[in-house]
Amino acid sequence: MLDLSADKPRAAETAHDEASTLLRPAPLIDPFQRAITYLRLSVTDRCDFRCAYCMAEDMQFLPKRDLLTLEELDRLCGVFVERGVRKLRITGGEPLVRRDIMQLFRRLSRHLKSGALEELTLTTNGSQLARFASELADLGVRRINVSLDTLDPTKFREITRRGDLATVLGGIEAARAAGIKVKLNAVALKGVNEDEIAPMLTWAHERAMDMTLIEVMPLGEIDGDRTDQFLPLSVARARLEERFTLTPLPDRTGGPARYVRVEETGGRLGFITPLTHNFCESCNRVRLTCTGKLYMCLGQEDAADLRAALRASPDDALVTRAVIEAISRKPKGHDFVIERARPAAVPRHMSVTGG
Repeated sequence: MLDLSADKPRAAETAHDEASTLLRPAPLIDPFQRAITYLRLSVTDRCDFRCAYCMAEDMQFLPKRDLLTLEELDRLCGVFVERGVRKLRITGGEPLVRRDIMQLFRRLSRHLKSGALEELTLTTNGSQLARFASELADLGVRRINVSLDTLDPTKFREITRRGDLATVLGGIEAARAAGIKVKLNAVALKGVNEDEIAPMLTWAHERAMDMTLIEVMPLGEIDGDRTDQFLPLSVARARLEERFTLTPLPDRTGGPARYVRVEETGGRLGFITPLTHNFCESCNRVRLTCTGKLYMCLGQEDAADLRAALRASPDDALVTRAVIEAISRKPKGHDFVIERARPAAVPRHMSVTGG
């Protein structure tokens, strides 16, 4: 007689998995059938730098009373994770200047431990990294992006208006020593750092760090004119190809960058080109501000106020409905342009939305 008893546990396990799938909340799908699996959360609009392409020198920041509490930010993240978000990036402003920010990282790390979240990461200017790198690594942060536009101390001070390059470089080394993989983000600035791109690339790859170049984005009014800063990455890439062999890669990290391998160094170089080549066709991300506004697109003004729904009820039903409704309005893409007649395609600063 055939004994099927050994198959009973397997059958029960299969039935359990199928039941779990049926009970699992539906993922967030936008009108163009793109699954939203990536949330960028800005925890503050404040920054200890005033980068010339990002904000005005005399910035007016939000009153602290307008910000969501760390508990509220954690609760909102939980709603997104429950609905299929697998990658969470903490941004700002400068996220590490927010008071008690490590409490939020400690709360969010539970989603890594449960397996609900694949990655918890952040984008930082590096000014506070030496202080927090070890704890970030202990909480499961495995890679970070550090914004760095020059290796010239004087030029660094001019671009950031108040930053200290040595402090940032020390923070990068502290992160690497803690086992965190660092990727550099550099904004390509015409007449400012365009002659440094190749040396910075070599410097980064010698330290096993990837690097991504970013075009200036027309977000928020600044003291100067972005048309004077804008360097098309097609130009930067052509110059690099005079010196390096760039082999296109299929790699995707959940963001908008398109990658190449630099054969001479063995490292990766990314290009983020919101103006010369729209990167929206595979967009899987939304952005949540420190005041609870959900922006479905970096380059559009439409937003959903999740704070009202969050505070209207102690359970998550209302805010979940608000999130689902917002995702149903996600546009196909942005329409960034840089023109002298339009100093900012979008009036809010990048520090408000989150990098």
